[in-house]
Amino acid sequence: MKKLTFLLIFSLLLFTACKKDSVDATTTQTLQSSINDMASSLTTIEQIKFNEALYILKTFGVEAEGDVNELKALGQLINGKKVPQIMSLADQVAQQNGIEWASTAPPSLGEMNIFGDDKAKESDSNDVRANSLSIITQLSGDNGNGATAMQIIPRLVDNAGKPIAFTGAGLETTLEVFSNGVKLSTSKNLMQDNNFKGFNLRFSSLLASKIVDNKIDITVSVKTTSKTFKMSKIGLDVNPNALKVPEVPKTDSTMVVEDPSAVIDPNNPTGTTPATGTDPNATPATPKQPTADPKATVSKFLNNVSSQNLKAAFDASSNPSWGSYESFSNPTSGFGAVKNVNVKNITTNASNPNVASVNATYDVTDKNGKTTSLKATFGLKSVNGDWKISSYKINP
Repeated sequence: MKKLTFLLIFSLLLFTACKKDSVDATTTQTLQSSINDMASSLTTIEQIKFNEALYILKTFGVEAEGDVNELKALGQLINGKKVPQIMSLADQVAQQNGIEWASTAPPSLGEMNIFGDDKAKESDSNDVRANSLSIITQLSGDNGNGATAMQIIPRLVDNAGKPIAFTGAGLETTLEVFSNGVKLSTSKNLMQDNNFKGFNLRFSSLLASKIVDNKIDITVSVKTTSKTFKMSKIGLDVNPNALKVPEVPKTDSTMVVEDPSAVIDPNNPTGTTPATGTDPNATPATPKQPTADPKATVSKFLNNVSSQNLKAAFDASSNPSWGSYESFSNPTSGFGAVKNVNVKNITTNASNPNVASVNATYDVTDKNGKTTSLKATFGLKSVNGDWKISSYKINP
């Protein structure tokens, strides 16, 4: 009898020792098994908060499309973590996304199950009965130059179009922003009741070059236990002055290290390199010298940029810092963002048969109407009898 009791106690201890106290994300099965083990050691209230924390992390803490990919990403995020670490991480994610949730607060999201069991239950707070979804949009943050943001507020409504009343839910709500059919951004939040504050879409988060005709389209979806509601609004106006616009070409040029060959050495004004190891009786070949004024090359370059003849502008250069033609003509970070160039003055700073330096003062207007005054120094070098721009520097 004592032997049997000892075996039972030993078996119980062995079973307890095999239970995991941290996440094992080797597979989806081990992920679910380890989470179940961890939850089994918690009280009922703690289990609910633990499930809420996992839901927060799966919904807002990872970037993935579809439940399977979200689970894999969640597993990578929490692999090896214990319950307190997971709760703390969920607090951080909730705060970063403006979600009114805390690990120390009472349960507030209904019955969460990250493994997909969304069947409605009598106590399921997410089984919200509604007829459709409506969207309210409001411009905000006017600083004297127009609105800087748009508040987007979804409401679940009844047959009469009136907002329905519910509390204690955790409805996954997604905002997608488009322009001319191209998706620009995706945001998620939790609708816990019909006083949901919605999304604050800052125009500075939208790249101006991606916005067509200063208009965006939005789609909002709200997922309840039994149904996903979705609604779109098309052709919403945005303030072009508040959109994100890269500084071009100023940002490109300030990082350029000027080509040493564009600097004229007073001890070697011709810029030639003495030959070594050659026949002293041989007659050196005379390189072909440019006949045009280097100012003309810079002027032609700026005119081609202004008219968006970027291939011709690129062909007039031999500047490694500008990279490939694709980089040079990029519409967001290259000369492709320029709409117009108004040249005020061009002067030759220094010149010899091989290298030259030209100063230019001009105004650059980008495709969003923003104008920047620039003073630049162009370094040029002789290539097969033609002047090529070899360096570019913005001056204070």
